[in-house]
Amino acid sequence: MVIIHVMGGLGNQLYQYALYEKYKFLGKEAKLDLYAYKDAEGADREWRSLELEWLDGLHYEVCTAQERMLFLDNSMKLADRVRRKLTGRRDRTVRESADYMPEIFSMDNVYLYGFWGCDRYYTDITSLLQAKICFPRSRNPRNHEMIEAAATENAVSVHVRRKDYLTVADGKRYMGICTDDYYASAIRYVSERVEKPVFYVFSDDTAYARAHFVQENMHIVDWNTGRESLYDMELMSHCRHNICANSTFSIWGARLNINQGKIMIRPLHHDNYEVLDAEAVRRNWPGWILIDDAGRVC
Repeated sequence: MVIIHVMGGLGNQLYQYALYEKYKFLGKEAKLDLYAYKDAEGADREWRSLELEWLDGLHYEVCTAQERMLFLDNSMKLADRVRRKLTGRRDRTVRESADYMPEIFSMDNVYLYGFWGCDRYYTDITSLLQAKICFPRSRNPRNHEMIEAAATENAVSVHVRRKDYLTVADGKRYMGICTDDYYASAIRYVSERVEKPVFYVFSDDTAYARAHFVQENMHIVDWNTGRESLYDMELMSHCRHNICANSTFSIWGARLNINQGKIMIRPLHHDNYEVLDAEAVRRNWPGWILIDDAGRVC
């Protein structure tokens, strides 16, 4: 059995769910560990909700506390503590340590801890994921109106993520990647290849979006907030083409887009600690257009 630790927000949770589906596709037994949302306390507890539960009829198997203990060997019973002191810990955790780790698919009886966001893992199950990941019907008529409009246009989603990336904690890791040059280059790339594109801009900073995306064919999507924010991902998936931020949220919006001729654009690097060169990123993200912070197509 393989147990996959679930953590993060919706985009990251979907990656861990996708890895679960990849193991099932390969005929292996896998389960998700929801401990961080259900049972953890203090620093171990996720501050975000288990948003996988908000999706429509998503099915997955969940490991039990006993199964987790077998893999993590973190029991505080006196006998187990003495045994660990004498013989060592039997921790079977495999932590994500590279962008792409295909060796995990030959492992068994392991506990996987990581985000597993490399597109290369999922190229053979993309259509399966598109079929399984469904959104509950929105009660907001504006969402249905946009889906109907996008079906008649060359709609292009543009995701601009700012607020949490401007904090001290996240800024060092994520800021400086999706620059004005990045967005200008991405919009130009699409405009040169798509007839009469219509850009739908999604952002957690709508004031910034309104000040910077002002062309007549640009519309700010600002009505999905709080728990309803997941509908932004659905709306992105209904656009014909996608310009993503360095955010798993918009990456999933593009991945769930079923348009066969779609253009998917993402930043060359997702965060400031990546050391991969452009060739490695292209290899791990087949089918994507990569643009760096200077606006160069890589």
